[in-house]
Amino acid sequence: MGKTHGLRRGTRYMFSREFKQKGRMPLSTYLKQYKRGDIVDIKGNGAIHKGMPHKVYHGKTGVVYNVTARAVGVVVNKKVRGTILAKRINVRVEHVKHSKCREDFLRRVAENDAKKVEARKTGVKVALKREPVKPRTAHTVDLKNNPPQEVNPIAYEFLA
Repeated sequence: MGKTHGLRRGTRYMFSREFKQKGRMPLSTYLKQYKRGDIVDIKGNGAIHKGMPHKVYHGKTGVVYNVTARAVGVVVNKKVRGTILAKRINVRVEHVKHSKCREDFLRRVAENDAKKVEARKTGVKVALKREPVKPRTAHTVDLKNNPPQEVNPIAYEFLA
């Protein structure tokens, strides 16, 4: 058999719908509002063929730069021979969703603001930067109730 060269080659699982998610799209997909500057995730939906992005953009995150009645324009980074190009693609709203990549950042900003207000009231200096997990503190292992165990390999047995 020859190698396929179609537009959707290699997308057997990429564009297939999830279990019990086949069929019509929920109306909430069409009722979501997109504005310029929103960060969206591109995920091609196999049930709707119109306005579907190319498989290269599936799973990518971009920024909305244009909004029309049924579609949004998205700026996505694409790597082409070592250089990263900002590509502008038009995708229907069925194939995009709001990204959750900034939720953790915005939550941290709100927490840090609350810490700053508390620090100003008490007059104590507070570290707001994230710190990596520190190594565990030193401790001694008690052998009184915890005897050491010997670990030996199991002898190989040939069962015929």
